[in-house]
Amino acid sequence: MNKQLPREDTEAWYRQFWPWFLIALPAFVVIAGINMVFIAHEGADDLVADEYYKDGLAINRKLEKLQRASDLGISASLRVYADQVVVTTSGPVTAPQLTLLLSHPLESNQDITVSLVQSLPGEYRGRLTADVAERWHWALIDDSDMPWRLDGSLSAADISSADGG
Repeated sequence: MNKQLPREDTEAWYRQFWPWFLIALPAFVVIAGINMVFIAHEGADDLVADEYYKDGLAINRKLEKLQRASDLGISASLRVYADQVVVTTSGPVTAPQLTLLLSHPLESNQDITVSLVQSLPGEYRGRLTADVAERWHWALIDDSDMPWRLDGSLSAADISSADGG
């Protein structure tokens, strides 16, 4: 009777397939987890407020300013020309300077604040520091002794391209 003894592997462990396969599975999960943490951090929702109580108080002040603009009969239209914004107002607006806030609908780090200077009675101009597109929200604010505020959103008709379209 001729029995054969089991063959012994002479290859080192790091030259075999199965140890690397078993190491690769958890390594892949760790890398995917780190990637997910990075994505979650970078794509954090800007719509969630940390200080909701203070935001609620600010909303009440904002509503008072909106009501004051309505009571005074103030209205405004906004027009964007390349890197310039022109605001035409109607009503008793006499401030030499107004503030325009342009809010991106999703990313608060893309919001723009523009200081507008009166160029003609009822017309204010300012220079934009970044491109804007339709669906951005705007707020026109006068913080003089009788503060008021107007809100709106940009439409395609409010934005003129460099070729005049």
